[in-house]
Order: sequence, then structure tokens, then C-alpha cells
Amino acid sequence: DGALRRQTDRVYASGTASSESLLRLRRADFEDDGARADAGAAALAALDGVVGLAGVKEHVRALTAQVRLDRERRRHGMPVERGASLHCVFRGPPGTGKTTVARLLARALGALGAVRAGDRVVECDRGALVAPYMGQTALKVREAFDRASGGVLFVDEAHALVESDKDAFGREALDTLVKLLEDRRGDVVVVLAGYSAEMAALFRRNPGLASRFPHVFDFEAYTAAELGAIARGLLAARDLELAPGAGAALDEALAAAGGGNGRAARNIVEAAARRMARRLDGRLRDRRTVPPDELRRLLAADFHP
Repeated sequence: DGALRRQTDRVYASGTASSESLLRLRRADFEDDGARADAGAAALAALDGVVGLAGVKEHVRALTAQVRLDRERRRHGMPVERGASLHCVFRGPPGTGKTTVARLLARALGALGAVRAGDRVVECDRGALVAPYMGQTALKVREAFDRASGGVLFVDEAHALVESDKDAFGREALDTLVKLLEDRRGDVVVVLAGYSAEMAALFRRNPGLASRFPHVFDFEAYTAAELGAIARGLLAARDLELAPGAGAALDEALAAAGGGNGRAARNIVEAAARRMARRLDGRLRDRRTVPPDELRRLLAADFHP
């Protein structure tokens, strides 16, 4: 009975009832509601653990709350908007967690039954969607949708899909994408990610694009304090610690990198770890014992080339 109820919710939400969807039960239809609720809560808890992105986190919670409310209204026979679009735009500078948020959003939507495979996130870019020969681009876009079936299709640097007005292959990719957004609405959630100004230019190239992406998430560059928190989280994950004075050196390196890019924090930590390895290498090659605390302690000099 529970599986039949979940199947009914799923088919109604998709807005694309067919003999196959009405007669076939899927694995997700048999998943316990409590387990799915726990999975959704875990995804949102993981999102809360991400440094910064307060506005994005609130938007994700609002979106999942709407999906949950619509599901409950359907159970009581109340009207809801059929086939409401869940397609999203993530816009902001690079290295601000767009891919991470897309993966967690997919898990949350999967737990709510909005997509049947919340662990399926297909990541692609222009190279995966635009072919060098006429007639092949539409096929590549359809193949990407097929791979993402039941989950999320994440298009990174989507602003590069159409490089210029003369980019016929890029326009073909965009036109095919727009068509499939409607044809596969109940099957695939599409997330377009890119820089703010460039994404605005992309949307001007196809008038029908904006109406198909009702959810726009603005990712802001990380502050210096947030970059410091990211870097220290990466250090803890690698069982590394900072010697006296190394914290200030880390903050100086982050400030010098600039741009509020989370990848810069990762690169700085990895570079420091390599310098530590190089610093200890002579003793290790001579088979001298290096105490465990030295194997995990980064010095201020490790953060300077």
C-alpha cells in the first residue's frame, strides 16, 4: 500500500502519466518514508556544515519545504501546480561551492521523492554537450539527459555553451537543452552553473530560458574568515595541525590569493603539505625516526614558496 501511494505521488508530480508509469513500480516506491526523511535531513545537515553560503542554504531549505508541502497537499487531494519546475541556476564566482550544493540538493530532492535517484548527479560542461560536427550536438545533449535520468544534470560553466552569435553548435546545444527541459521535466532536474554576468548574457540568447529556471541561487565570494575556516577544515580532515605562527602565515597566503575562491584554500593547504613532505624528506630517506607530531605539524615556512 505504501509503495502504491508513493507511486501515485511520483507520477502525479511528474505530470507525464503514461501506461508505463502507471503500471510499473520502481525501487524507490518501496523505500520507507522514515528512511527517506532521515536521508533528507542528513543532506540538509551536510549543507549546514558547508562554510558560508547563508543565502544559498536558506534558498535550498525553502525549495525543499515547498516540495514537501506540495507532496502533503496531494496526499489530501488538495490542488497543487502540476509538473512544477525544479530546474535551478547557480550563479556566482568560481570556487564557491556550486558543485557541492548541487550534490546535496540532489540528495534532498531524492529523499522527498522529487527525483527517483538522488545520488545520481551527472556533471558536464560545454565539451560534453557541444560536438564539433553538424548534427551531433543534439545527440550529445540527449545522451547527457539519458545518463542523468532520474537525477540531476549539472552543467558547469554553462555560460560557455554559446561562445558567440556565430556559434551554431553552441546554439544547437542550447536549443536542444530548452526542448528537453520540458520533455524530460518529470525525469531530470537541470542545474546551470556559471558566472553571474555571463549567465545573464546566456539567458538573453534564448527568450524561453528564464521561464524554465524559476530557482536562481546567488553564490557570493568567500570572506577572508570563511576561507580561513575552509582551510582549517581541510587541515583537520588530513590530520594536519598548525605550529605556532603558522596560522598567521596561512591567513597571509589566503589574503595573497584573493578572490574569495574556495579552491584557493585547497591549493594552499596542498602546497603546504608538499613543502612539509619535502622538508622532512631527507630524514625519512636516511631512515631516521620522525615523531608523529612532526608528521602532522605545518610550520609557517610551509606556507611560503
